[in-house]
This record gives sequence, structure tokens and C-alpha cells, in this order.
Amino acid sequence: MIVVTTPTGQIGRQVLDSLLDAPDETGGIRVMVRDPARLSARVRERVERGDAERGRVEVVQGSHADPAVLKEACAGADRLFWLVPPIPSADSVEGHFRDFTEPLHEVIGSQGVERIVGVSTLGRGVARNAGPVSASLAADEAIAATGVHYRALCPPFLMENLLGQAASIRDTGVFFLALGEDRVLRTCATRDIAGTAARLLLDGSWTGYEDVPLVGPDDLSPAGMARIISEVLDRPVRVQRTSSADYRATALRFGASEAWARGLADMVEAQNDLGFYGADVPSTPETAPTGFRRWCEDVLRPAVLV
Repeated sequence: MIVVTTPTGQIGRQVLDSLLDAPDETGGIRVMVRDPARLSARVRERVERGDAERGRVEVVQGSHADPAVLKEACAGADRLFWLVPPIPSADSVEGHFRDFTEPLHEVIGSQGVERIVGVSTLGRGVARNAGPVSASLAADEAIAATGVHYRALCPPFLMENLLGQAASIRDTGVFFLALGEDRVLRTCATRDIAGTAARLLLDGSWTGYEDVPLVGPDDLSPAGMARIISEVLDRPVRVQRTSSADYRATALRFGASEAWARGLADMVEAQNDLGFYGADVPSTPETAPTGFRRWCEDVLRPAVLV
């Protein structure tokens, strides 16, 4: 049995779709979700099937930060896809990650979960005082310390982060990044994170704890990204650098807590100072084959040209 967290999120829904394509290899699928109505039509159809139907999906409603929900969902399961969702209203970045990770310790010890595939980030051994990056890396170490077999998926900057600026790209021809225009920013598409996660969840042979870097094939600066976006959209698009203070102010304006906004500012400052998403990071085409141009054609262009 495979348990999937965040099945309606950008990554979790793609993991779930891949698992639905291999029903004979999963041993059953169970999802944890706050609102089952947000599950895709394909998943809801599988939920409604009878118990004996091939490929049926079971649903446990609630948050995987709730120990009772997590315990119910993991009963009889041996594999778990784990992702701590961002909650910008949280009053502590570190506390937010602990609130999710601590209930997992008991499940690992008592429920028989053998393998966990979790979404983390690049930066281990490099990132310091980096807000959500530091908190995510610490959570990995806490999970690994239980002795469970664990794979931490470690992408850099997610291409999908640009989707939040689709309206600005469409209406003003500008997107904003808190990085120098000429510095390389490594990227990854969420489809590659999900594909790697599904492959590992369906493979029962790996053991121990390892980081799995997911670094796309591109060697692009923000200015290079703007050039490709312009070519794909056939219209001029430029990048404008924003400061960590502006980043914090924008987060506050959109309802983030002071602690979360400060954590985001710390993260971008650490990225700039320490370069853990930068040019020194080698690409990993075996785990992250999607190039930025292909992603722009497949994902960004439809989002901008709605």
C-alpha cells in the first residue's frame, strides 16, 4: 500500500497520476486530503469504485500534521510519499516543519512504514539561516534518524514558481526574481520531481538514506530565462530584480505571517550569498530531464495566454 500526501498539490497530484497508471505495482493507494472535492475527476472516479475494483483509491480526510489522521492513513501501508505543504500563515517556519514531522516519527515506529520518499531541496551542508530551506533539510535529518529507508528529493528553484507571475508576464511583460540578472539559477520542473517520486515508490529494492538531486539541464541566468520566455511567447519579456526586503513585503501583502515572510527573505538572501542553487551545482538529466524552454512551451505559455 502506498500513501500519498498533498494529492491535490502541484507535485502530489502528478505523483498520484503516475501511480494510477501502474495499479498492479502499488499494492493499493490511499490519499490524505483536507477536501476530497478537490481531487481530480480521475481520482474521484477511482474512489467511488467498489473495494474489489482494480486501481481503487482510498481517502482519509484531514491534515497529515494531525497524528490521528496520519496514523489512520498509514495503517497497513509500507510506502509513503511525503511533502510538507507551505502554510504562509504559520507563526514559525521551523515549528511548521516540526508540526508535520514529529507525528511521522510515531507512525514510522508503530505502523510498519518501510520506505518514505520526501520532497526537500538542494543546499545540504551549504545552506545556513535559509528559512524554509534550512527547515526542510532539518526535517530530512529527523526522518532519517528514525532508521526508515528514505529518499529526499532535492530540487533547486521550481519552474512552476513563475506561474504565480503569469498575469504580470501577460499584462506588463515583466517577472521578478531576487537574484542578479547574470547569475545562473538552476531549475527543475515539478513533473520531474513527481516522476522520480513515483519511480522510487514503485521500487521496493532501495534501502538506507540518500539525497536525490533533481537539477534540470539548463545553465540559465534570470536574463536567459527572460530571453527564452520572450521567444516562446513571441513578445518581449524582461526580468526585474527585487530585493529580499521587497520579497518580504510582497509576502506580507498577500497574507503571510511576519515569521514566514522573514523566512522567505532569509531564503533568498542565503541563495544569493551561498549559491546553493547556482552554477556550481551539476545538472542531473537522469532525474530532471525537462529543459526550461520545453516547460515554457508546455506549461507557462498556456497559463499566460489564457
